[in-house]
Amino acid sequence: MLVSLEGLDGSGKTTVWERLAERETYTFTHEPTGSWYGDAVRQSIDTDGADPLAELFLFTADHADHLSRVVKPALDRGEVVVTDRYSDSRYAYQGAAIEGLVPDPVAYVQEIHQPFTRPPDLTIYFEIDPETGVERSGATNKLEQQAFLESVEANYERLIDAEPDRFVRVNAEQPLDAVFEAVASIIERETAGQTD
Repeated sequence: MLVSLEGLDGSGKTTVWERLAERETYTFTHEPTGSWYGDAVRQSIDTDGADPLAELFLFTADHADHLSRVVKPALDRGEVVVTDRYSDSRYAYQGAAIEGLVPDPVAYVQEIHQPFTRPPDLTIYFEIDPETGVERSGATNKLEQQAFLESVEANYERLIDAEPDRFVRVNAEQPLDAVFEAVASIIERETAGQTD
C-alpha cells in the first residue's frame, strides 16, 4: 500500500512523517529525494529565476527515479510505503508555478505523469490556512509565499474534489500531538491486514 502525506508548506507534514518513522516499521521515503535528481530540484527551488517549466521536469525526473529505485521495489515486497510528498505535490505546486504558461496547468502536469506514475492508495491531506503556513514555514523560498500557496491550496482542492475517496483531511492547525495521533490512526486503520 502506498500512503502519501500532502499539504502546504508549514502544515507540519514532515514533522509528523519523521515521528511516524521513529515509531512504525513502514518504508519511509520523501520527495524531493536524496538522490542527485533531488539535489537538482532543491537547487532550482533556491534559485529565484529558475524557469518553472524546467523546474517541473526536474521534479518529474526525481519522481521517476524515486518510483523505480524506492517505491515500486518496496511495494513489490509487500511493504507499506509512507511518502512525505508525492505526485499530488507536483500537480498542486508545479501546476501553480506554470500558471499562464499552458492552458490547464494541473491537467498538463498530470498528463506528463500519467503514463509512468503509480498513484497513492491513500493520501492524507494536512489542511492549513495559507497564511498560517507562511507564518510557520518562514517563507524561506519562492514556494512558501502566501499568494503562491493560495494557488497551491486551490489546486489541492481540485485534486480532492476529483478523487474524494483517496484523500483524508486532517486539521493541521490543531496541536502537533493531535495531528500526529490522527495521522497514525488513519494509517493504522487503512493498512490493517496489509502487513500481516
